[in-house]
Amino acid sequence: MKLFVPKEPAPDETRAPMLPTDVGKLVKLGAEVELEAGLGRALSIADQAYEQVGARISGQREKSLAAAEMVLRISVPRPEEVRHLAPGCIHISHMDPFQETDVVKGLAARKVSGVSLEMIPRTTIAQKMDVMSSQANLAGYVAVLLAASRQQRIFPMMMTPAGTIPPARVFVIGVGVAGLQAIATARRLGARVDAFDVRPDAQEQILSLGAKPLKIDLGETGQTKDGYAKKLTDEQLLRQREAMARQCAQSDVVITTAKVFGRQAPLIVTNEMLDGMKPGSTVVDLAVETGGNVEASELGKEIERNGVTIIGYPELQRRVPLAASQMFSSNLYNLVEHFWDKEAKHFELKRDDEILQGCLITHDGEIINETIRTAITEGV
Repeated sequence: MKLFVPKEPAPDETRAPMLPTDVGKLVKLGAEVELEAGLGRALSIADQAYEQVGARISGQREKSLAAAEMVLRISVPRPEEVRHLAPGCIHISHMDPFQETDVVKGLAARKVSGVSLEMIPRTTIAQKMDVMSSQANLAGYVAVLLAASRQQRIFPMMMTPAGTIPPARVFVIGVGVAGLQAIATARRLGARVDAFDVRPDAQEQILSLGAKPLKIDLGETGQTKDGYAKKLTDEQLLRQREAMARQCAQSDVVITTAKVFGRQAPLIVTNEMLDGMKPGSTVVDLAVETGGNVEASELGKEIERNGVTIIGYPELQRRVPLAASQMFSSNLYNLVEHFWDKEAKHFELKRDDEILQGCLITHDGEIINETIRTAITEGV
């Protein structure tokens, strides 16, 4: 089976979708792997490193896309790239299917089997291929480092002959994968950490990391089958904001991570709450790509409002590109290996498998994922 791994054209993309170690594993499975020249250049990985593990290097991107039976990459394909794919090709990447509807329709029209990495179910067996979790983990880590670098104070408590310096106070909102890593990183740096999540079962996770949960009586809440928090009512949001405003006012760092997949991120930190924070405080909005949790945050910018620094950089995992590439590459390999027929040396599309039922969006000329098909049809 011919696999092609293209280089991402976005100038701000620092990651490589596959590293030589995992490419070598694919070759051992019996795959014919072709990579676009310069795939690992941003990581100082030469093409020769890929050739040494059995891959071929291509300098003709469009020709390789057209000849591939499977394409593995990070980003959503561009519409003009979709037109080069051969019917029957399996395309695995981020797809952003709720927003990139033209890409979804284009894949279906080309009879390409499009696998959306965002839609991989959050099940035990799928953890090894869950790119969303692995990348969010790193984003949470980087968020804390960014905030610490902007602080005029240190994170840990320090007892010196000159006196005692109290620890910085960090408030993490949203305790998913990114939030948990943010808590753990801030605690390792010595900060006092408070955290909040609407899901009742998150309280134990917060405590297990040495942080203090902010308890707000919101009434009935819960989470979706995929582990995301359910949308709150207006009354619940108001009650939540009042309590969080008090917590933000006494915090040196606030990190927001609340996302609702396929929808705009909920507004959590309002301008009024920001204006109540101490000058010199820092806010990092990890949901800025989907509208943001912080009213004043701006995509791709670091701004200041009344002495409070607000960071709205997207894809923070790109700031630790080697680790991010290692995780992404491993996730991709695990996905391919899980469905690889070792005798036929081919990726087997098991339509009845729970994982593919969740993430296979298009196949044989149709949008087969019911959730995405309904969303596109109804314009949700």
